[in-house]
Amino acid sequence: MHGPQKANIMKLNYKTAEKALHAAKEKALSMNIPVSIAVVDTGGHLVALARLDSVYGVIDFAVKKAKTAVMFGVNSDLMGGIISETGIHGYGMLNSNEGLLTIAGGVILKNADGDIIGAIGSSGGTPEQDKQIAEAGAQAIG
Repeated sequence: MHGPQKANIMKLNYKTAEKALHAAKEKALSMNIPVSIAVVDTGGHLVALARLDSVYGVIDFAVKKAKTAVMFGVNSDLMGGIISETGIHGYGMLNSNEGLLTIAGGVILKNADGDIIGAIGSSGGTPEQDKQIAEAGAQAIG
């Protein structure tokens, strides 16, 4: 925007990202699951990350789950259902944007007005556990 106009949508700042990350981290610790948790802004850029003694490979999975959710405005598991219905075209969708990860664990983050401000992704547990962990982070700011 040019001039004195300001967007009405709250952007994801570090303080809010850290609040979501902390709640998700506490949920993971209470479940005794070593995960990686990533928080991204609406552009899919990493804002905060925690690796709870998880294996190295799931860091990328957590980021991709969060990016998938924010890029399409739906949780990553819902995007998986959408892509599965596209047949051969799903391959192109999955390989766009440096790869998508369409299993549970990527959850959109919304502000008090219901606007999407980012997403949180968790990876290292089962898809259902990852979803519960990411949802705990989303609920902490929603």
